[in-house]
Amino acid sequence: MRSILSLAICAGITGCSPTEQPASAKTVAAFEVPLPSERDRNEFLAVLRTAAQAEGMHVDAASREQLQSEAKAGPNFEMTMNATVWRGANDDEAIASAMDQHDHLGRVWITFSRGNDPALAGQLRERAMHEIMLRWPDTLSLPIMPTGAIPLAQDLVRTPSGYVVNPSEAHKYDVAAAGGASR
Repeated sequence: MRSILSLAICAGITGCSPTEQPASAKTVAAFEVPLPSERDRNEFLAVLRTAAQAEGMHVDAASREQLQSEAKAGPNFEMTMNATVWRGANDDEAIASAMDQHDHLGRVWITFSRGNDPALAGQLRERAMHEIMLRWPDTLSLPIMPTGAIPLAQDLVRTPSGYVVNPSEAHKYDVAAAGGASR
């Protein structure tokens, strides 16, 4: 089940074909956090767990062994982190997701959804990002497309204030529909 969820989240993050999402699942914020070492990743998960617990949520994260097992399916499945912040004891609602992928290993993308309770989801986002920015100040914002997807890493250009969609790739993401903005 976790592999299916991982693939579904992966598809949503990487700009695969758009599908209508419930408003609560809409991505409202996304960031890239540089986590090159296992120590960094463990510290990041501790920060995320602390923020989640403060809001009555919890974090499920794939173990190193699970990630290695999934990577055996092919090089495109290689990751160093795959974690989700859940609301509800029975994983009722995914509020945030943190993962890297083969084309940005060690650069974890954390995305936050609006949630069924936007105020609660916002509190988690603010609490988590405050601590993340203190610990990893090189964290950068990622653009969110009109569909709620994050563009592919290869289609992004790094700027001092975050990433933007490469103008030559903007046609893939209907950036004009978002008023030309890619942030």
